[in-house]
Amino acid sequence: MTRHRPDALGGRAAVVGIGATEFSKDSGRSELTLAVEAVQAALADAGLTPADVDGLVTFTMDTNPEITVAQAAGIGELTFFSRVHYGGGAACATVQQAALAVATGLADVVVCYRAFNERSGRRFGAGVQRREPSAEGAALGWNLPFGLLTPASWVAMAAQRYLHAHGLTPDAFGHVAVTDRRHAARNPAAYFHGKPITLADHAASRWIVEPLRLLDCCQETDGAQALVVTSVERARDLPHPPAVITAAAQGAGRAQEQMTSFYRDDLTGLPEMAVVADQLWRTSGLTPADIDVAVLYDHFTPFVLLQLEEFGFCGRGEAADFVAADALPLNTHGGQLGEAYLHGMNGIAEAVRQLRGTSPNQARDPAHVLVTAGTGVPTSGLVLGRSG
Repeated sequence: MTRHRPDALGGRAAVVGIGATEFSKDSGRSELTLAVEAVQAALADAGLTPADVDGLVTFTMDTNPEITVAQAAGIGELTFFSRVHYGGGAACATVQQAALAVATGLADVVVCYRAFNERSGRRFGAGVQRREPSAEGAALGWNLPFGLLTPASWVAMAAQRYLHAHGLTPDAFGHVAVTDRRHAARNPAAYFHGKPITLADHAASRWIVEPLRLLDCCQETDGAQALVVTSVERARDLPHPPAVITAAAQGAGRAQEQMTSFYRDDLTGLPEMAVVADQLWRTSGLTPADIDVAVLYDHFTPFVLLQLEEFGFCGRGEAADFVAADALPLNTHGGQLGEAYLHGMNGIAEAVRQLRGTSPNQARDPAHVLVTAGTGVPTSGLVLGRSG
């Protein structure tokens, strides 16, 4: 099933503030403290105060409840609060839900946040350790006995099939890693600031799960990112040019599982991202040729290539050459491989910086930026644009 008409959300809300903590491997403070620091920084950037906020949105898999963050950050009454499921797939959906609340009058100012000690605390890359019985756990039970225990191993299955189908080698993934690290090297906020890599470095890095090498896998990060969403009308009175939410979408594909959708007819694509792409293009009225910068979720390099193909930037099997040619500014903050792994929220902040003209790797006069959330899971995406 595909949508036959655009939705009515586009152009009714905007991201007006961004704020983050430093990105580290050992923050030395609680996840709640990180969340509050990022929320307060985003509000200061927006020229607003905690008293202006009446909505909060975050992810599941987060230890910071909305009401606790509100209390700790000095926010008063809330008329809207929400959480989105599926890990990194939730990133852009937090902004979608905030925009829905603003557009329908449920809230006036909504803050989206994500905060965790993902390196010094719970490490998502460690995969399955202990689980309560659940339907998701039953799905994983088809794969765990065969040693597929971690996100890297789950992605490796699809990555190997992609290479086989298109006659490629693992070196094809290196172009994404090199591009991300080139941008991170020029970004003072990035963990790998000043540390670019080469294709040779990528090829020399150790195997994690074939065909994935170390430099195909994102880092683990302690930190927090927050975003402020309000109406386009109110945004006009705030300090920074608004990043208008031109289109927002969520998507889950047929035979969808969480990272282990191995029983689909074809493992060489990302059907959930195809659902998102269809909705974003329909609602925005844009095409790939209209996108000036792409910030694509990069927990693993192969899925960046598959996203470029699902969105129609290039043909099937052609994405590695597309990235190598620098045909589109990609992950200009350094991505999760180079800047920080914040489940994609830092990518949304980079899209805002691009539209403001303040990115460390600024594209030339961008009008539209595409942002995506986690892949291999039910996911989401945004097109952000300049205000008219």
